[in-house]
Amino acid sequence: MDVPVWIWGSTIAGILALLIFDFYAHVRTPHAPSLKEAGGWSIFYVVLAIIFGIGLWMVWGHDHGIEYFAGYITEKSLSVDNLFVFVIIMGSFNVPAEYQQKVLLVGVVIALILRTIFIALGAAAIENFSWVFYIFGLFLLYTAWSLARTKHDEDEEYEPNIMVRLAQKYLPATEDYDGTRLTTIQNGKRLITPMLIVMIAIGATDILFALDSIPAIYGLTKEPYIVFTANAFALLGLIQLYFLLGGLLDRLVYLSFGLAVILGFIGIKLMIHALHTNELPFINGGQEVHLVPEIPIWLSLSVIIGILIVTTVASLMSSKRS
Repeated sequence: MDVPVWIWGSTIAGILALLIFDFYAHVRTPHAPSLKEAGGWSIFYVVLAIIFGIGLWMVWGHDHGIEYFAGYITEKSLSVDNLFVFVIIMGSFNVPAEYQQKVLLVGVVIALILRTIFIALGAAAIENFSWVFYIFGLFLLYTAWSLARTKHDEDEEYEPNIMVRLAQKYLPATEDYDGTRLTTIQNGKRLITPMLIVMIAIGATDILFALDSIPAIYGLTKEPYIVFTANAFALLGLIQLYFLLGGLLDRLVYLSFGLAVILGFIGIKLMIHALHTNELPFINGGQEVHLVPEIPIWLSLSVIIGILIVTTVASLMSSKRS
């Protein structure tokens, strides 16, 4: 089903309005949110996402509603896992707590822009090349294997990527923060502050996160509108969630493993779909392969929720024993 341009426009305008609201309500005045503030706004954004999903379900039908919720839950879970990396980056650059909201908001905006670009590219690829599902599937299986081997550690050190290293090497910088300013003047010279370096680090990291998340959600739905809205609502409220979870992140010891299982499951789902729409001449002579039935979306949603529940409970029980 083609989504009318006015709905796309209204949705994008609504997302932008929420980001602007986030800036004026939380970020404009530097402060470290209390647990009450972070918890309240985290609940607000989750409820907002649920209301949107219910509305989409009622207007667009049962299957699309389930696809949205499966995509939203998956993207939200991946976003929580990404917070581990944000914590490490913030700690490595000693970002004062009251300035971290601005860094995170910029990260969310960059992530939304990047994911929108990748969503459009993914939709174009799917429309013209059915074999792209093989690539998505194999990429998710590799990502799942890599994620399963990842162990988050609060003492883990941040390894600057090439963008950060180039900025640190060639841009004249000061070692001290000047509020939330990206540049400052010292001795008559304009210098960049560590705040700009941190934002470059967050933005570069967002590229890697987008590469994981877009193939994952295209394994659950082929509708670009659902892919976009699920990603957007998963990113909204991420700032407050960062402060709400805080030390709890260290207790989610099995989260990466659980997400690896989810990505592996979606990767297999994509490979099965690729076989069902196969056009590659070196696979079954270019004919479709129907040895294994496709995994229905309701089963995908059940598996995702089940894995997350087991992972969370097991993590908290393990942390409690230790």
